[in-house]
Amino acid sequence: MKFKNPDNSISMLDPSLLLRPESVYRDKPLACFRDYSVDDADPIKERVRRTYYTMHTNMTVDFVKSKMEKWLKFNHFKSTVKDALIKLNELVDESDPDTDLPNIVHAFQTAERIRQDYPDDDWFQLIGLIHDLGKVMAFYDEPQWCVVGDTFPVGCRWGQSIVYGDDSFKDNPDTHDPRFNTELGMYKAKCGIENLLMSWGHDEYLYRVLKHNKAKFPEEGLQMIRFHSFYPWHAGGDYNQFVTENDEKIRQAVLKFNQYDLYTKSASAPDIEALWPYYERLIDKYIPGELDW
Repeated sequence: MKFKNPDNSISMLDPSLLLRPESVYRDKPLACFRDYSVDDADPIKERVRRTYYTMHTNMTVDFVKSKMEKWLKFNHFKSTVKDALIKLNELVDESDPDTDLPNIVHAFQTAERIRQDYPDDDWFQLIGLIHDLGKVMAFYDEPQWCVVGDTFPVGCRWGQSIVYGDDSFKDNPDTHDPRFNTELGMYKAKCGIENLLMSWGHDEYLYRVLKHNKAKFPEEGLQMIRFHSFYPWHAGGDYNQFVTENDEKIRQAVLKFNQYDLYTKSASAPDIEALWPYYERLIDKYIPGELDW
């Protein structure tokens, strides 16, 4: 199998890694994941740092609104969920410090581990499979820095636990705009997490795609999709000035999902070709046919 590296060159991927990726991560301690330390000699860490610094420099209120205006018309392409998933074979997430394998491997790892623990919750399994599908934007003239990575609200002071911290936002115009650089910024206290304007990326886009195409997931599953990358809130403890009582239910749903969103959580080898028939049935049940993207 071939895939594109961040420098757009084509490399050969050992096919055995697609079927047995857990061999890469078996001996890696959990604490080693999401390591955003700076190391100029490490090409993956430098790639990750560059992606986030570019994101944090450009992710303004106006930029997010422009991307919503562009993408939420749902007129860019039509595709089944399966075909969109297959495209992830060509995507290596430039914000991920843990791996340079194609994203589809992670999709099946996540889904299969959920299936082990929740064999009767097929909707949850499918959420695991599709949770990163919004990254298909990267194939339609979007740079990865506004597609991948952790999310955060724009229009208020940056959270302290955002990766790379304040230094990465120093050249963002909103950092110096008094409308947006206070604790509340353009929001009201206790306005609710769902009412924040989030940085543009694959979470919000896929959530909107699923709503637009009338996916049959429970609301819990849709919230898992929408906020699974909002680490500064559900893991870092930031933005509690906006939280309502209902938001704790959302946070618990996201935490329930995110325990499976790390590679070490996959103890079995996902044989992708053998698994397709099972997941195709779930796709037909919850989000069938061609979708508007």
